[in-house]
Order: sequence, then C-alpha cells, then structure tokens
Amino acid sequence: MDSDTAVKVAVYRHFADTGRAPAIATIAELVGAGDQEVQESYGHLAKGRLLVLEADGRAIRMAPPFSGVPTQHRVLASGVTYYANCAWDSLGIPAALHRPAEVFSRCEASLEPLRLEVGERGPGSSSWLFHCQVPAAKWWQDIVFT
Repeated sequence: MDSDTAVKVAVYRHFADTGRAPAIATIAELVGAGDQEVQESYGHLAKGRLLVLEADGRAIRMAPPFSGVPTQHRVLASGVTYYANCAWDSLGIPAALHRPAEVFSRCEASLEPLRLEVGERGPGSSSWLFHCQVPAAKWWQDIVFT
C-alpha cells in the first residue's frame, strides 16, 4: 500500500472509530511516518478531493461524508456521535459505516429539529424534502459553502 493510501485509510478509520478528525501526529504514528510525510499525503488527498483541509494544511475540515468540525448535522451510530458536512452526507455516514443510525438536523426554512432513523437498507419513510441550492456538479467550486 502506498503512503497516500495508508494515510487515507488511517484517517477514515479514525473518523469511523471516534467520530473526530485525527491530528497529524496520530496518523503519523498509525502509519509509521513523520508528520511532514503525512502532511504531504494530506495535500495529495486534498487534490484528489478525498480530504478538505483547513488553511493551515494540517487540520482536516472534511473527509466526506465525515466533518472534522461540529455541524448542525449529527449522526449517532453505535454510541458514537459523528458530524456530517451537509444533510446529504448525514445519510452517507451510516452507509459508510454499514450501521444503522439516527440523524439529527434541522429544517433551514423553519428551524424545526429533524430526526430520522436510518437502517441498514437506508432511511425510513419521511415526508421531508431535500433541496440543494447549488447543483451537485458545482459543489466543489466551494465545497465548504455547499
């Protein structure tokens, strides 16, 4: 396994296990590399749209569908709380984990709290409507906004 792939797997495994973004030192220890090598891998992974980094290039903002920062979109699975980048990613977390989960968010029009159970085969019935202001083809033009 090349170093970028090892870093990617370690990052995603850390998110899956803890619900939080790992520090570079944590990933360096897990893959047996130095901090600088991990930071370089982060840059490569960001260019491939597998990570979104903070401006410092060291902290992970997103490892889609996982958010490295708290958001209004929370997912509870197997006792671990995860943050999703958006409503769409909140459904991606249970899919990525292959676990049932509860999604907690809010309606942006009414600010009404929302809760949705997601089983192993997907979400249950709901009358909710998912609306994207930005077309999916343009999400990466400003992925943090969308």
